[in-house]
Amino acid sequence: MALTCALGSSVLLMAACGTDATHSSVAEAAPTSPTAMSPTAASPASPTPASPTPSLNEDQAHRRDLITKTHVSWEKAAATAVKEVPGGKLVDLDLKTASGGATASPGTASPGTAGPGTPSPGTPSPGTGSPSPSPSAGAPEWEAKVAAADGTVHRVDIDAVSGTVSRSRTEPNQDADDKREVADRLHKATQTSAQAVKTATDKTKGTVTGISLDEHDHRLVWSVDVVTTDNWNKTTFDVDAANGKIVREHVDHD
Repeated sequence: MALTCALGSSVLLMAACGTDATHSSVAEAAPTSPTAMSPTAASPASPTPASPTPSLNEDQAHRRDLITKTHVSWEKAAATAVKEVPGGKLVDLDLKTASGGATASPGTASPGTAGPGTPSPGTPSPGTGSPSPSPSAGAPEWEAKVAAADGTVHRVDIDAVSGTVSRSRTEPNQDADDKREVADRLHKATQTSAQAVKTATDKTKGTVTGISLDEHDHRLVWSVDVVTTDNWNKTTFDVDAANGKIVREHVDHD
């Protein structure tokens, strides 16, 4: 009888110890379970969603923003600018960001007296007034330079969204030599700006953001800027203004 009681006590003691050990094991494992199950714990390690387009540098992003805001093509801007100067020819055109504010310069007519029409651009005064309000700061704007038959250069700014002329004036500080040089370049340039643009865009498809008649390495060329809209890089082509051949090609990756 005593032996039976002793055995019973031993069984109860072992069962109690086993129960304590089980509770202890569960208690030790419990803290690690929520961490493994928590949906937020994995978040820091989760990769960020991939961007749909490669990252752009500052210049590429600027070109993208400027071009996507522009509604007026270079052809329309050039045609509008040339109309401001009777008998004039385009010598420079550049798509840029408007600085905003008044565009009138010393000698420019008061906006209140300019009237709805555009003053005659052929006058020798430093400025001819602003036919319409200037584009707001950050808006796209075409800045054109058109030369009269005698080589006098006129600057014409065109809103690249609406196509309206915001400023038309004679460029200041032009002496006889300056005018003669411009007139001489126009006389030698047998290729037109449109022909030069076609040559450039046949080589690289994209949006034209600039064109200018200039001399590079003692050669008269049309420099044409073309921006490709898949990577927003700018390629500048120098097209011989006499024979229409590409003499230089430079890609601006910046």
